[in-house]
Amino acid sequence: MTRSIHKRYDDPLDLIWVHTARDCGIQIVRSADVFAAWDGKGILQIGTPETLDPDDSLAQMILHELCHALVAGPQAFQQEDWGLDYDQNDHQVFEHAALRLQAALADTVRLRTFFASTTDFRDYFDRLPIHPLDDPEDEATRLAMQAMQRLEASDWNSPIRRALAATAKIAKLLSEFTEEDSIWRSV
Repeated sequence: MTRSIHKRYDDPLDLIWVHTARDCGIQIVRSADVFAAWDGKGILQIGTPETLDPDDSLAQMILHELCHALVAGPQAFQQEDWGLDYDQNDHQVFEHAALRLQAALADTVRLRTFFASTTDFRDYFDRLPIHPLDDPEDEATRLAMQAMQRLEASDWNSPIRRALAATAKIAKLLSEFTEEDSIWRSV
């Protein structure tokens, strides 16, 4: 006898952040062919779980890409990978700005470590000061501050803030049920 399946399990954070991306006009597609890739037409591809690092999460990846979009500005929404070419050294400042914005947003719910970058830029992220937007002499900080202002004036502000708050609630609940090496213990 074959059992009929009427429901499926979905990861709660995946639900929150995929919904948030959708509220921002972005469709999430999982693909083993990419780490993260924006097509400039509304689709953000993110690697499948087995292609990502053990400390990556879909939530962290979506937040990071939203930060890239905010740093790049509305003109980059129609450009592949937000108009960035990581082979060009002068584009590194945009990655640093996205990381500063990501840290500042994560700090609002005390989840900086949880939402930390897991790429080659982790060292930069870990060295960010307590207030990642407080260095107006730094070009990445200026870009991140502009992105924060862009966020606060946009329709994205409410969904992103709501997703951060929901993530914090889940993190608080889970922290006591996890092993020492779990990312949830960073909360």
